[in-house]
Amino acid sequence: MKSPLLATLGLVAGSALILTGCSSGSGTASAGGDDSCTNTIVNEDAAQVTVWAWYPAFEAVVDNFNNTHDDVQVCWTNAGQGNDEYTKFSTAIESGSGAPDVIQLESEVLASFTIRDALVDLTEYGANDVKANFTEGSWQDASSGDAVYAIPVDGGPMGMLYRQDLFEAAGITTVPTTWDEFAVAAQQLKDSGSGGVLANFPTNGRAFNQALFAQTGSVPFVYDATKPTDISIEVNDDGSKKVLSYWNDLVTKDLVTTDDAFTADYNTSLVDGTYAVYLAAAWGPGYLQGLSDADPDAVWRAAPLPQWDATNPVQVNWGGSTFAVTEQAEDKANAATVAKDIFGTDEAWKIGVEQSALFPSYLPMLESEYFANLEYPFFGGQQINKEVFLDAAAGYEGATFSPFQNYAYDQLTEELYAMVQGEKDGDQALDDLQDSLTTYATEQGFTVSD
Repeated sequence: MKSPLLATLGLVAGSALILTGCSSGSGTASAGGDDSCTNTIVNEDAAQVTVWAWYPAFEAVVDNFNNTHDDVQVCWTNAGQGNDEYTKFSTAIESGSGAPDVIQLESEVLASFTIRDALVDLTEYGANDVKANFTEGSWQDASSGDAVYAIPVDGGPMGMLYRQDLFEAAGITTVPTTWDEFAVAAQQLKDSGSGGVLANFPTNGRAFNQALFAQTGSVPFVYDATKPTDISIEVNDDGSKKVLSYWNDLVTKDLVTTDDAFTADYNTSLVDGTYAVYLAAAWGPGYLQGLSDADPDAVWRAAPLPQWDATNPVQVNWGGSTFAVTEQAEDKANAATVAKDIFGTDEAWKIGVEQSALFPSYLPMLESEYFANLEYPFFGGQQINKEVFLDAAAGYEGATFSPFQNYAYDQLTEELYAMVQGEKDGDQALDDLQDSLTTYATEQGFTVSD
């Protein structure tokens, strides 16, 4: 049984400081239909598995599953995206009812729920039978030791989306391949009299900022769910300090902005020429194309993420989601079947790729000629998967997140904001972050090692 401190920690880690009601009903829907389903049940006599997910165009994926399975059906509800869903899930965990059978979770929050005994170890339900279908990095993100707590779906290998027309107008003839070249291009854009900047460095970037740290070898947390009270924290390593020194230099020279990410103003700046570069995950092209008020004359292209050492490239990942089975599922075997199979076919993945702009962790699709050769009209017909994101995905080996990841990100945001406001340098910001996270973890009952 978890200690009271760890139970309290779970509320913070699940972003449930302000709890809201959950209206999805009990764990498994009964055969014959469920009013909470937003999709059509094809075989009403089959067992039903309730699913919470926010994927775009997901209803078509659900229909594909239900039309090809006679023994089990998916009853799907969109319970909100990201933290909105996590808050509802946290409410259900605390009340002991109301959770779905299967839930979409970002890989970075899995540990926040495994520590609360809220997710099923899927190894006894055949998870390892499908392990070979997924990338090494995505499987690592969904696992802890020998336990497998989720089935990977999509990932976020990183690249650089840039405005070729703005580069040409500023006389930038070489697309940056290193961060040194990136800084030179930023200065060149400013010197050209452009009204914009090369890029934005958001202090609330959270997983984006962590990915930048990871490119220098940063391993901020070492955590194993089988030893839930032990954690190693090292957020103030030399690599992370190098990253902050670099970006803070660009900030102080007014070569980049520090706008909050994913606000209305930020979205406008992405498409109106304020930013010439969007450092993005593989889901970024879909996000970018979905924004309104885009400049019709913009010429977008994709390139690999700049490197610290071009001869020794390090690939990183920003985001990625999974399907996990909750402990409240009445029929865990059927729930595991849904988690494993719903995105387990080429048909489902063509919907995911073409209608949702997902980047698959599922190797049969990821390694297909169809996916590699896709041409993207938004990028002038460029084959961005083949030229950028497939290599980035192949180089990603996985990451370890803390069981209080949201809290850690919130603290990181505070420190980065203090840095860009000139209150402290990057070294001090990370040293203060190290102290605050170590203190917090100790207060929550963890044994912290260096």
